[in-house]
Amino acid sequence: MTGGPRTLIYPAESNLPMSHRSMEPFGELDETASRIDEFILRLVGEREPRVLYEAASHIIRAGGKRLRPYLVLKSCELVGGDPNAALPFAAAVEILHTFTLIHDDIMDNDELRRGVPTVHVKWGIPIGLAAGDLLFAKVYEAILRGSSAPPETLLRCMERLTDAAISICEGQVLDISYPSAVEVSEEDYLRMIGLKTAALFRASAEVGAMVGGGEGGMVGLLGEYAHNLGLAFQLVDDCIGLTSDEKSLGKPVGSDLREGKKTLIIIHASKMAPPEEMEVIRGVLGNRNAPRDEIERAVKILERLGSIDYAHRLALEYAERARRALAPLPRTDAREELLRLTRFVVERGA
Repeated sequence: MTGGPRTLIYPAESNLPMSHRSMEPFGELDETASRIDEFILRLVGEREPRVLYEAASHIIRAGGKRLRPYLVLKSCELVGGDPNAALPFAAAVEILHTFTLIHDDIMDNDELRRGVPTVHVKWGIPIGLAAGDLLFAKVYEAILRGSSAPPETLLRCMERLTDAAISICEGQVLDISYPSAVEVSEEDYLRMIGLKTAALFRASAEVGAMVGGGEGGMVGLLGEYAHNLGLAFQLVDDCIGLTSDEKSLGKPVGSDLREGKKTLIIIHASKMAPPEEMEVIRGVLGNRNAPRDEIERAVKILERLGSIDYAHRLALEYAERARRALAPLPRTDAREELLRLTRFVVERGA
């Protein structure tokens, strides 16, 4: 996909326009988060050495929307399964996600996550690494000890989550290699977020559908839905990182710029910006000590170039693809909740 304006056409049924107001998490999403947190905190309880378990549960206790577990439960429900049977798998997905966040924060040297100090800042890098490793093991413990699914279903789900973990690692290495790359294309970036972000979204929906007894076609459609939702989620995240405030973000505004992340926004700007404006952007890109006023100046340039809007529009395209993947599936309450989740993903922080 190349630069230039896009024309997006949304059928009336989709109801997915980008608004300019914040969309708070809806009640059922909050309820899911509470159930998942309770399950995880029982699994990662107060054991010895206590510091290890405190560190491992730190990011969980800091909150979060729990979108991936929600995908597990709703996908299970949509294919006619019992979402309670999918709860251990939903918790496993969130544990895996939290493991990646802890290690990601270490690699990016981030100091805040969800408004609290990151694990390695609070306890040091060695404890941070150990806490992440513990959580990776807890992914499989959650499934093996918590699930009553048939052995063949367990194996399929564990294989799917293992594949997702491998994809996340591959995506993470691409992500940390891009700042030093001479040129990163739009296709490169979309491939990276497809691995680092969308792979776990896809696995979440597919695992939920497998646990629910969904046949192959339904599993595939839900996987396609969630993959596109994951791409939309990351693109919106990139925009929010530049346009939101620190309190809402839970980390400093412009972190991606300071870390040198070559997001779709930066890739688009590199094609559109005159040399003098690109110099301003390069002045903060990868500069961890860039002052706030220079970050704000760079963001204004990105806004004027239409680069942030370009990423927003592409997020809407992927959200529409996600909606279309759901269209052949049964018109149940669960499907409506997934459509509502899609709206939430693209409207949050707008």
